[in-house]
Amino acid sequence: MVTSGRKSSEMIRLAPAPDGAGIHVISPASFANAKRFDDGLAHLRALGFAPHIGTSTQHRGPLFFAGTLEQRLADLHEAFTDSASSIVACVRGGYGSNYLLEGLDLALIKKHPKPFFAYSDLTGIQLHLLDRIGLPVFHGPMVAADFAHEDGVHFASFRAALAGQPYSVGPDEGLRTLKAGRARGMLYGGCLSILVALLGTPWEPDTAGKLLFLEDTGAKPYQIDRMLWQLRQAGKLEGAVGIVFGEMLHCASPGAPANLLDEVILRAFADINIPIAIGLRSGHVSHQNVTLLFGAAAELHATPQPRLDLVEPVTTP
Repeated sequence: MVTSGRKSSEMIRLAPAPDGAGIHVISPASFANAKRFDDGLAHLRALGFAPHIGTSTQHRGPLFFAGTLEQRLADLHEAFTDSASSIVACVRGGYGSNYLLEGLDLALIKKHPKPFFAYSDLTGIQLHLLDRIGLPVFHGPMVAADFAHEDGVHFASFRAALAGQPYSVGPDEGLRTLKAGRARGMLYGGCLSILVALLGTPWEPDTAGKLLFLEDTGAKPYQIDRMLWQLRQAGKLEGAVGIVFGEMLHCASPGAPANLLDEVILRAFADINIPIAIGLRSGHVSHQNVTLLFGAAAELHATPQPRLDLVEPVTTP
């Protein structure tokens, strides 16, 4: 099935997830460490959620995948159609969800829309669902990557996003200003290296007019510079209204100045007059993974006390 085509002009409004909601847990990319998987499920149950496990969720192989392409695709479709679950949550990222893009049944998912929690390798699927069918997606904690840890989830944003309540994050969540200004737009983005990998494909990101969130882990400052250069040469940065970078965990060079990444970013945007902030803990983070709503209206206040406001919930009252 070819999934490229006309982009959606209307956003789907999601139903708020009830207390004790069922969560359908899937692995569209790689399998997880068994203990982290079990710990994450236990934490979800302790919070009152009812996990439902996809058939191939912990298959180990082929290669680094959690099952074959057909198995992982079937699990994803079943997660959205499962009447006992109100939320779809991924176990972890890793690698391999790109292979699912061509086979996604967009009509089926649009008929059964749900909050979809993921980040990292799942960025491509999330943005494709947002772009093509208008499904808001939840860039936030995953089962084995975050719920497995005692301090892995930022619950204020997690609960507000599910309940359809406006919320704000700021310095307490790591945010700091690099380039002052204010901007409003649809929040959009994800893992920087995945956005770059999608360039030149039918699933290329649509960044025009967006308030971009970009994050990654383990990339050296020169590699970040190279990816930003590629995005700019592809025409993906000039139309953005503002940029928020993530915590950028382990994105440093040994022995280099501590502010090298800041300098790289400021140089990359020297002649683009938009506000820029950095440090927001969402995606690959050290602790308390913040939930962001891609597809929601957001406002960036890049001031001495920076703030990102999620001003328009994506769920119905």
